[in-house]
Amino acid sequence: MTQRSKTALYPGSFRPFTVGHKSIADRTLAICDRLVIAVGFNPDKESGDTDRLVAGIKRIFADNPRVEVASYAGLTTEFARLCGADFMVRGVRSVSDYEYERNLAEVNLRISGIETLLMPALPELAFVSSSMIRELASHGYDTSAFLPPEKTGPDNS
Repeated sequence: MTQRSKTALYPGSFRPFTVGHKSIADRTLAICDRLVIAVGFNPDKESGDTDRLVAGIKRIFADNPRVEVASYAGLTTEFARLCGADFMVRGVRSVSDYEYERNLAEVNLRISGIETLLMPALPELAFVSSSMIRELASHGYDTSAFLPPEKTGPDNS
């Protein structure tokens, strides 16, 4: 009996993509065959930073052919269908994150039939958030410790 490959969709705004996001992605790869990291954007609000963000995340995972990175607008469940996702994954850092994500997972299941796996952040990364990093950066602090290194080289610099 042959098992069908499993595709996970990891949607988010990822502004910026943090070490916490990378941890969730890496841990998800242990339970799926293909991971699509989906950068959501609102075309009425977002500037050209989405293309740069997608390119940066692609560089982070450049050595892993099981990871794809794309941007999308609209309902996440529609994009999940388009990319053939079997399930979605969302990271949770706190009880308030859990409540929000659980409700979203229920709505997504009811409108699309797609399950959502809620993955808790590792304790040592639970305090890391994109908004915290943006705030620190706006005051001139070095935030590199909270961001995964991007691979550079002739093919992906």
